[in-house]
Amino acid sequence: MNDIAHNLAQVRDKISAAATRCGRASEEVTLLAVSKTKPASAVADAVAAGQRAFGENYVQEGVDKIRHFQETGVAGLEWHFIGPLQSNKSRLVAEHFDWCHTVDRLRIASRLSEQRPATLAPLNILIQINISDEASKSGIALSELDALAAQVAELPGVRLRGLMAIPAPVSDYERQFAVARQMAVAFDALKARYPTVDTLSLGMSDDMDAAIAAGSTMVRIGTAIFGARDYTKNKEN
Repeated sequence: MNDIAHNLAQVRDKISAAATRCGRASEEVTLLAVSKTKPASAVADAVAAGQRAFGENYVQEGVDKIRHFQETGVAGLEWHFIGPLQSNKSRLVAEHFDWCHTVDRLRIASRLSEQRPATLAPLNILIQINISDEASKSGIALSELDALAAQVAELPGVRLRGLMAIPAPVSDYERQFAVARQMAVAFDALKARYPTVDTLSLGMSDDMDAAIAAGSTMVRIGTAIFGARDYTKNKEN
């Protein structure tokens, strides 16, 4: 077993344990392997270990990997764009990715809808919430959610699937859980109104347990799977 396969097994065990502690089934939580800055060979190791869903923060880097696996005949992978999305990069996301987690304004959602090829299924969309109200973070306030969700739900080329957030880092579990519950309450309310909504993308390595206990359905894990990152190699965004 190589390092990535070993790391994936450990992360899956942690997800399973966290789910069991709060009375949930591990199958309710999807593991999104965040492969940004990592080479296609590392993704291939994860694929060989059974991982199918991958998250990318940089548009062109992600597109290059998607094309690589298409050209090598690897089917059944799911690609999620999880980084800040600039308008001039929306077409690449619309044409290549399966999901976009970072929609925080109607203009971007509209562009993704218009640019999604008719030959592909609608692009799965998550609305990003700035749950900790950080000036440095993208996302909307919870008070703006109802209006944006109603607009996104009407767009033909995208499908509203739920919410995503990146809470401010805190080490205290109770504080992590309190923030995660805010997201879960908003998610449950959204799910009650839109039948396509089923995904709460919340939780990374340091707050995964609290996120799962609160109701997250997708956790985004990178370094614990692929190792430390070298950000000097990618200056794209």
